[in-house]
Amino acid sequence: MEWFSAINPVLAALIGGTFTWFATAFGAMFVFFFKHLNRKLLDASLGFAAGVMIAASFWSLLDPALELSEELGYIPWLWPLVGFLSGGIFLRILDLSLPHMHRYMRKGEETEGPQSSLSKNMLMIIAVTIHNIPEGLAVGVAFGATAIFPQVTIAGAIALTVGIGIQNIPEGFAVSMPLLEEKMTKRRAFFWGQASGSVEAIAAVVGALLVIQMQAILPFALGFAAGAMIFVVIEEVIPQSQSAGNNDLATGGGMLGFAIMMFLDVSLS
Repeated sequence: MEWFSAINPVLAALIGGTFTWFATAFGAMFVFFFKHLNRKLLDASLGFAAGVMIAASFWSLLDPALELSEELGYIPWLWPLVGFLSGGIFLRILDLSLPHMHRYMRKGEETEGPQSSLSKNMLMIIAVTIHNIPEGLAVGVAFGATAIFPQVTIAGAIALTVGIGIQNIPEGFAVSMPLLEEKMTKRRAFFWGQASGSVEAIAAVVGALLVIQMQAILPFALGFAAGAMIFVVIEEVIPQSQSAGNNDLATGGGMLGFAIMMFLDVSLS
């Protein structure tokens, strides 16, 4: 904690974003040990990821945003709410603007976004990369905020980073295994699986720089990161986890993920 407090918050954000990227790579590494994807394990893992992201959105982002908004003299709910809705709109615009495909959706393997000649594998990689952006932004905004307001603590930023890192492990596995099933080699499936997480390190730096340079937007920025993550959970993670009929496993995973993230945030903060 003391070491993180002493370094530049942008560097701390880069380290945090790199940690979550490496967690994705660790999950992707399991393609070297498994030949087929266990759908029950996948759905439980996706539920767990959803629970972590929902808890992180409130405990680490929206709750501090409301408190800071009031301290800055704003209408307490206004800018966190505007940021929250803007985060969802931003992800929706990305969904409409970039061709991509979700491998395990109930409706099948239809391409979303503009028509494209890209391969099925690349479309799946783009889908995951798009939805990793909010996680990186959340880490960056949290670390950037620690340089401005004492209410946002290094411990809270670390808790958020650890929580996102934990849920990135099954996420990396869930990215790489479909690529393996589409006849990609294990090395290439691992490479693209871990590469999908690299955007988190970049987004973390961007998020930290934005809030440090424009301190007044912090309640909006925290809300934006929360809204973007909730959009991903509702639009992709939960539907995928429920699409194969493993509802109880997915729900149990979600409850466990929420509980662990809440524990990390409250106990470390």
